[in-house]
This record gives sequence, C-alpha cells and structure tokens, in this order.
Amino acid sequence: MKFLAIDTSGARLTVVAANGQTVIKRTECDCAQKYSVLLAGEIEAALSLAHLRIDECDFLACVVGPGSFTGIRIGIATVKGLCFACEKTALAITSFEEAAYAERGGKRLILVDAGHGNFYACGYGEENREEIPPAFLGEEEVGALIAKGYAPVRAEQADLAEGLYRAAEAKKNEAGALADLTALYLRKSSAEEKR
Repeated sequence: MKFLAIDTSGARLTVVAANGQTVIKRTECDCAQKYSVLLAGEIEAALSLAHLRIDECDFLACVVGPGSFTGIRIGIATVKGLCFACEKTALAITSFEEAAYAERGGKRLILVDAGHGNFYACGYGEENREEIPPAFLGEEEVGALIAKGYAPVRAEQADLAEGLYRAAEAKKNEAGALADLTALYLRKSSAEEKR
C-alpha cells in the first residue's frame, strides 16, 4: 500500500509516507503557527525519503479534527488540492482515531484538550471500536466516564505518527470522494462564540 497522511490538527505537524514496507514518519513539534510555511517541505521530504511520488499513492489521508480550527483547514485544503491534481481518493481520520490506534487495547477515553477545562472526547473499546461518540465535555463529564472504567488517554501524549500510520492502514478501504473530507467540529470556533 502506498499513501501519504498528514496531521495539522494540533501543536505537532505529522507527515507519514508509506511505500510498501518503507514507512517514513516525520514530526515537527510546536509548530502550530507555522503549518502553512512548513507543510509543503515536510510532505516533499517524507515522499523523497520513501522513494515515492504523490501520483503513485493509492490514496491521501488527513486528520480532520477535532483540534485547531485553522490547522484542520490547512490540512484538508492541502490534501484536497493534491487529490484533485493527481486524481486520488481521500481518507478522513479523526484525532481520536489517530490516538486510539497509537494506544492499543482496553477501554480508552481519548481526550483532546479544548481549553478552559474542557475536552473533545471519544471512547474506544477492544479492536479500536468506538463506544462513546465524539463529544465536547467538561471535567465532570470526563470524570464520570473515567469512573465507568475508561482509561484516559491524552492525545498529545500519544505516538501520533504511529497512530496516523496504523489508522490509515486500517481504514484504507474507506478512502473515497473529496467531498467526504470534511472537518469534524464539535463546537464553534472562539471567533464564532464571541459574536
């Protein structure tokens, strides 16, 4: 399987290029404000190291959120543009799936920091089956789910490069039309909330 997968939804930029057994995982930390500057170069570097051209990919994948509103838009626009130019299918991966595939086994509550003591959360069971749908939760609601036996997993502490690779591999048959690549927003942006 040959694919390119990117994550621009958080503080880390992650790019994975897979060319059969050759898998290149590149991560840049603390670059959320620089995605538009760094992304193209990181994609080019990952593809080069994997000895892969974008037109040879079977599909392209992108993390669609939740996370940074601007980062998500940059990632989706980039993947859609590349897919359109090369006539490739697109695969949407959520931040939750990325972290769930990085952490194996058991009941897990994947948590993405949403600020002000709130979280984006999604619960998973064995074999990465979603048991609790994505939601915007406060600390009390998260605590109640932890009390029910869900081990908390902070997405920012997971090996997201490995999770992105595993999620893309597991979901490869779901790659489809560009219209399917849409952002997962669980709340309004700060700008929209302040209106």
